[in-house]
Amino acid sequence: MNKKFVLENGLYLSFAAALVAAAGSLYLSEIMQFEPCKLCWFQRIFMYPLTILLGIAAVRKDYGIWRYGLPLSIIGGCISIYHYAIQKVPYFHDNATACGRVPCEYDYLDWWGVVTIPLLALIAFIIITVLLFMVRRASR
Repeated sequence: MNKKFVLENGLYLSFAAALVAAAGSLYLSEIMQFEPCKLCWFQRIFMYPLTILLGIAAVRKDYGIWRYGLPLSIIGGCISIYHYAIQKVPYFHDNATACGRVPCEYDYLDWWGVVTIPLLALIAFIIITVLLFMVRRASR
């Protein structure tokens, strides 16, 4: 892919993915009244700062943001994978410990038997991670 295109748009696209994910999580909890479980909170802990950091980096054209953004997006993605496994893989579901008032294996959304909130968060983390790797590569 063209380095100039990646440098001009990579940060804005990663910011957009983080913004949509953060707004979506707020919509689900505040408007739809879906109470987040503990793992959802951990995913939010890694997504919300990305929204702010990537927004500032996009405006300032700070291509070094990958140093801070990649660890947040990779760790958040790992939490999303684990949360999705608890919901969809019987081994993890059966061995899940108590997660608080809302069990982590509970699915508020279960579109087509596949798409759940942790999967949507994972998709956002993957988009951000891929874009930040591309920005890293293009900025060198």
